[in-house]
Amino acid sequence: MTVTDGIGIVSLAHVLGEPQDVVETAGTYVDDPERVIRWGYRTYHRAGADQTPTRLAADAARRALDKSGLAPADVDYLVVADSGVPEYLNWDMSASVARELGLGTTPSLLVSQGCGSAVTAFQQIAGLIAVREDIHNVLLVAVNKVSEAHINRMRNNTCLGSDGAAAAVVRRGHGRLRWLATEQISDPRYVDFFRIEYGGSSVPVAPDGTGNLAVDQLGLVHRYFRREPEQLAQFVKDVNHRLATVVEDACRRAGVATSQVRRLIYLNDNQHSMADVARATGIPLERTNAELSVGLSHVGCADQLICLSIYDERQDELGEGDVVALAGLSGGMQWFCTLVRV
Repeated sequence: MTVTDGIGIVSLAHVLGEPQDVVETAGTYVDDPERVIRWGYRTYHRAGADQTPTRLAADAARRALDKSGLAPADVDYLVVADSGVPEYLNWDMSASVARELGLGTTPSLLVSQGCGSAVTAFQQIAGLIAVREDIHNVLLVAVNKVSEAHINRMRNNTCLGSDGAAAAVVRRGHGRLRWLATEQISDPRYVDFFRIEYGGSSVPVAPDGTGNLAVDQLGLVHRYFRREPEQLAQFVKDVNHRLATVVEDACRRAGVATSQVRRLIYLNDNQHSMADVARATGIPLERTNAELSVGLSHVGCADQLICLSIYDERQDELGEGDVVALAGLSGGMQWFCTLVRV
């Protein structure tokens, strides 16, 4: 792919559920609210029953299209990334979003690789552009809505789950927020970490007296290492070490020095983890999304695009030529990083 055939982001937009105060509501989700409060989050966002993932995604998409000056008929391809529980089984959410937007027969792709779905999708879009001369405008949408029938948003992991969506209009040859590279590291040994235990084809119905909300996800991680506790300590170290590695790998592929990364947008993780990430990568905490994370909480695969959308709206956050790393960790386990240049 030549330089002129590259891709860049024309516009960004996002939507969020209704803001909820962490201190006031933590006790309705967990028996030990102080544990959650110590994570440092102030606010999370909870979408109403009528705000389905499809509608959240479509709302963000319409806003991005309006900002770009495009109509639905101008979209050549739709990519939808979803990190939540699907609205239905054996069902394609990308087609549902396409119907909501009135895209007609426009082709679509559903990406459901957890929290890495939207960030790694940039590489898939670059591939589409490279092999299809008729594709110029790609609409990328990322959405997450916590299904409270399956997941306790304050006990699933060390992030506080939040509801929202983000969208980006990606165009062939666009010179701003230009995609540079994407890298990914997988460790399939940990594929079962943070899975939803019941409701799939393996165990479609939970045993009597239990259910998904009764499963202690972090407890399962500790149980995995119960015979080798030293391996648990190593795993914790590896989490941030591999993040640093995947950022370095992306920089190497793009031909830029890691010192050129002006902004690291990680998951909207708790403040302790954000500090660990800053130390591991050598990128100062104030140049991460730690400040945004406090008020957004973890919106699944939409985190990075939501934060990038907010930074792009501010006048003094991103300068021309700045390199931004969109990075994170996904259950599975996957570490990922996409670089864009402002």
